[in-house]
Amino acid sequence: MASSRKGVSNRLATVVVLAGVAGLCWYGAREGTDFIEKRSEAGVRSAMISAGQDWVQVRSDGLQVRLSGTAPDEVERFRAVTEAGKIVDSSRIVDEITVTAAKPVVAPDFTIELLRNDDGISLIGLVPASTDRKALVNMLERETAAPKVTDLLEQADYPAPDTWEDSLNFAMRAAQLARQAKISIEPRAVRISILAESRDEKGRLETELNRLRPQGVKLETDISAPRPVIAPFTTRFLIDDQGARFDACAADNEAGQERILRAAIRAGAKGQVGCTLALGAPSPDWADAVVASIGAVAALGQGTVTISNADIALTIPPGVERSEFDKATVNLEQALPDVFTLHAELEAAPEEGSSGPFEFTAVVSPSRELSMRGRVTGEKMQEVVDSFARARFADVQGKLRNDENAPAGWTVKVMAALEALDGLQKGSLKVTPDLIELTGDSGNPRAAEQVAAVLSKRLGAGAHYKLAIRYDRRLDPALALPNGDECVRRLNNIMSEATIGFEPNKSTIAGDPSETLNRLAEAMTDCSEFRMEAGGHTDSQGSEGFNADLSRARAQAVVTAMSESGIDTANMTSRGYGESRPIATNDTEEGREENRRIEFRLVSSQPVRSEPLAAPETVEGVTSADDAKPVNDPEIVEVVADQDEDNDVEIVPRPRNDAPAAESGAPAPEQQLLDREQGAAPATMGASEQYQPLDEREENIRLPVQTPDEDTPRPSRRPDIEEDGGDEGQEQQSEAAAE
Repeated sequence: MASSRKGVSNRLATVVVLAGVAGLCWYGAREGTDFIEKRSEAGVRSAMISAGQDWVQVRSDGLQVRLSGTAPDEVERFRAVTEAGKIVDSSRIVDEITVTAAKPVVAPDFTIELLRNDDGISLIGLVPASTDRKALVNMLERETAAPKVTDLLEQADYPAPDTWEDSLNFAMRAAQLARQAKISIEPRAVRISILAESRDEKGRLETELNRLRPQGVKLETDISAPRPVIAPFTTRFLIDDQGARFDACAADNEAGQERILRAAIRAGAKGQVGCTLALGAPSPDWADAVVASIGAVAALGQGTVTISNADIALTIPPGVERSEFDKATVNLEQALPDVFTLHAELEAAPEEGSSGPFEFTAVVSPSRELSMRGRVTGEKMQEVVDSFARARFADVQGKLRNDENAPAGWTVKVMAALEALDGLQKGSLKVTPDLIELTGDSGNPRAAEQVAAVLSKRLGAGAHYKLAIRYDRRLDPALALPNGDECVRRLNNIMSEATIGFEPNKSTIAGDPSETLNRLAEAMTDCSEFRMEAGGHTDSQGSEGFNADLSRARAQAVVTAMSESGIDTANMTSRGYGESRPIATNDTEEGREENRRIEFRLVSSQPVRSEPLAAPETVEGVTSADDAKPVNDPEIVEVVADQDEDNDVEIVPRPRNDAPAAESGAPAPEQQLLDREQGAAPATMGASEQYQPLDEREENIRLPVQTPDEDTPRPSRRPDIEEDGGDEGQEQQSEAAAE
């Protein structure tokens, strides 16, 4: 019995011990697991924060580490799991992370920038993968004459948007229409900027583009036409009782235009102030001259300034102090670029009890248009002066006033001054009782000397004069320099005989053009100052757009070749006319060959002066009696205002019936009152050595009135009178002719 109880006790003790050990093991394992769990959770959480993954929620579950939360994308989810795997074994990580729902994939914005200039066509942008880029390039090469087509496009594998093909095809058609263009192509819009070659072409392009525009495609256009050519290049600004304003305004570039308009506004111009952008400025410093001229008028508060090519006329009415006028004139002369010439005048105020100062002024333009104003001694003398002027100048505009209080010999002095002015290509004169002032340009290097001789010959001794005449080699007939029309004729003759040719359907010059370029260089020696255009022409083979491009490119190729060979082409432009101006039929090979040509055209007859003329030769003096010519009778000189076949007015002094006859029967050429060699009217002189004073000669000037006789030319039969009109029609015609 005792041994049995002892066995039970031993077993019970063993169970207790084992239970205690097991409890201790369980407790130790639990504590170890908790430690590992907490440490793993803390380590992973710290790693997530360090990696910027603070959106991750970390929770330990025994030895497992559970990751949860919403990742912005799949990449961030993967990064979170990877960072956790660096802290604990990846087998212990339970990934419960969700990912934000992905946005639907959107195709990128497809767009093309098509840039076209003389160097070629460039394509830049992003297109769908379905776009055939090679076909685009081939089409542009085939339908245009661009030297090269550069493909800088990129592709994306997304479906093409609606109307993409319509926009693209429309833009390709537009690229054929203009040489200078920027075209922006989008799926539903096309924006086109084009530099047209003329206003007519601008209208044609706008019409054609609107016609070609497909439905559903928005079109935005910016088409600018070239500037007009203004000759002479003129700006006229005035300040009077009506305020400050432009009568005419021209600018050579946008910067200059802005400066001119600002100067006008500062001078007091109100409302819509405009200034035309144009071609034809005589100098790149045009804006400087105009701004300075406007400033001179503004400083004086009244007056008019006219800038015509390189000539500036400043006219200030009475009421301005002479000191202020002189100051403004000096400042303006100092501010003007060298190429410009100033003619300044302060009109004198009328004296009390008189009708004003006795003065005669005249201005002649390069086109031989004369403007004159001043006082003459009555209606007859006004007719004499008017007839005298019309015989010498192409057009005469005059504002002459009759005044019986004229100084002695006034009309003779005026006529002598006009004759002297006739010897200049352009200029102005001012005649006062005490002085004859004459300024201008001439192609005669001895013009001042000859003008002084003319005045002495016509006026005798004692007449004071002041001359300022510039020599212009382009006006010198001895040099035989060509004008603009002659320059163009020479160039076209050379091109008609030229060896310059082009490769088929290309603008590349074929063969060796050196011989033709040498001839062109020789012809351009005295012609580079004129504005000219090299125009390209083709036959009718090929599309209209291709021919226009080809002709433009070929014209530019010729201008470029001329420039590279040393020819000054600064004033030469190029233009393509395509097949629009044929000179022969396109039905034969010979005719088509004639139509394929380069033809030069004169843009402006006024040369562009890049350097100022030499300083004028200034001569002051008093006429001498050595050149004075006698007249036959000191009392009567008869002026016959009749034009002969040379368009001269004949001024013939004739003796009175009771005057002694001349010793010589025929007048000597050197005794003529107006020398025909100098472009003046002939005069018949006697041989008397007695010289007639100016006042006596003027008193004897007579203007006879001619009446028609049977030899007077009649107008031809009117075309609207029928041949069977009968006696009544003939009678009406005769009456009309007589009238």
